[in-house]
Amino acid sequence: MKPTVSLAAMMVAVAALSAGCASNSTYPQATDYSSQADISTYGTVDSIRVVRVDPATSGAGAVAGGLLGALAGSQIGSGSGRTAATAAGAIGGAVIGNRVEENRNMPRDVYQISVRLDNGDYRTVNQDSAYDLRVGTRVRVVDGRVYRY
Repeated sequence: MKPTVSLAAMMVAVAALSAGCASNSTYPQATDYSSQADISTYGTVDSIRVVRVDPATSGAGAVAGGLLGALAGSQIGSGSGRTAATAAGAIGGAVIGNRVEENRNMPRDVYQISVRLDNGDYRTVNQDSAYDLRVGTRVRVVDGRVYRY
């Protein structure tokens, strides 16, 4: 098998594995102080605060960038020059991929909504908007989101 073909196959395999581990959520999930079995719960908004969240990088950008850089570098030169170009491409791609991921995951302001549930427990949820919610509003918490009831 040619080195280019095997490198491309390895990139596809790593991309498939990292896609399965990726999360679509850009905000921290709800902190649940009640039973995890509750799919939806009713309560009253106790407080609403604006907080800054600082999402962590997963390293997927560095891995993807490194693989793409290695693939691009392997197309240059021959022999030990090709090996050096592949290594330089992998390092440069990893640095650029990590920087792209950091820029995509900039710190953001979110609404931290504390809900007093009907059973007396509290649940705190971080979400991107609270446009129709106020302290004292009856709400329903469904899958880590607060909705007006």
